[in-house]
Amino acid sequence: MDSTKATALDGEAERIGLGLLRFDYSGHGRSEGRLEDGTISRWLEETLAVIRAESEGPQILVGSSMGGYLALLATRALNESEPGRVAGLILIAPAVDMTEALIWLEMDEKARREVVEEGVWRRPSAYSDEPDIFTRAMIEDGRKHLLLNSMIRTGCSVVVLQGMKDEAVPYRHALRLIERLGGDPVTLTLVKDGDHRLSRPEDLSLLFNALGRMLEGARG
Repeated sequence: MDSTKATALDGEAERIGLGLLRFDYSGHGRSEGRLEDGTISRWLEETLAVIRAESEGPQILVGSSMGGYLALLATRALNESEPGRVAGLILIAPAVDMTEALIWLEMDEKARREVVEEGVWRRPSAYSDEPDIFTRAMIEDGRKHLLLNSMIRTGCSVVVLQGMKDEAVPYRHALRLIERLGGDPVTLTLVKDGDHRLSRPEDLSLLFNALGRMLEGARG
């Protein structure tokens, strides 16, 4: 919640008079807990609990990387229990099915053995001094939440912003997601020189413009 994109979006929301809720999953940022105890199920449960407790009415969900994946999963869950709760989605380099498509299938045999036999694999992070931690529980739990094996229906407008120099979530992964978003109005913006963060001023302008267009559509 203290990242460049989150704080910039908070400022933009205040500027245009829009309420904004931001939070960190357990094991991330300001939140307590250990990253190695996290799973997609746990973080999804936390996401739904925060949304239901702290917001009312139709919401535009904004998520980056794993947050984009969880925004899609949260939308599916909310559509089942509270139809109309999600008015739009803005996904930035969404790491959909990350535990399987972007982690497990990309691991070499040594890393897979570490996950299976030792229960955890630690990989140097390109975005933090702390290593990325992937556990057997995270991988196995993630298989309960795979989206790309079937069509995805959100029931709302979707905007995807994706850097073409993103090494964490390749832009072709975003194209695969777009193919699965059948029946929903979807816009994909590819940033030719954009990386995974998409947090430069010009990237933030794309985010703010996407939000503005989505608000106009919701109000119109």
